[in-house]
Amino acid sequence: MTRFPRRRLLPLLTACGLAWPALAQFAPAGGPQLDLPRTPISAGMHRIDAQVAATPEQRQIGLMHRKDMPVHEGMLFVFEQAGVQCFWMKNTLIPLTAAFVADDGAIVNLADMKPLDEASHCSAKPVRYVLEMNQGWFEQRHLKAGMKLRGPAFDAKR
Repeated sequence: MTRFPRRRLLPLLTACGLAWPALAQFAPAGGPQLDLPRTPISAGMHRIDAQVAATPEQRQIGLMHRKDMPVHEGMLFVFEQAGVQCFWMKNTLIPLTAAFVADDGAIVNLADMKPLDEASHCSAKPVRYVLEMNQGWFEQRHLKAGMKLRGPAFDAKR
């Protein structure tokens, strides 16, 4: 696996309001990663406390091995450049919905994903962000494709 140079990641994390020391935090082998940096995201009047998975290693582990996740929390996957992003649920124990998100925070499409399912769920077009929340979170709040998320990750000038 190719490692993304941390020196190039610093401007992105700074733009998201995240601190450099948080980059050193990483999950132990086989366990959930619980100490990733966080960023606030709002979806209309709803607030999300999102952990940020910005390195290849963090993105690979994602929400694996977790038995639960608080309702107001999620994980924002940040990629270096836009691309068709595909996700699966290997070693992921909780049902999730993935929101594939454009640079401006617009939700491109949503995908419900079943625990431990290795089927791929992909973005409908190239995106740099994917926000995973507990399954049903978006539906219960009537959030659909085309609606915008707000937060430092989407506000940064590119």
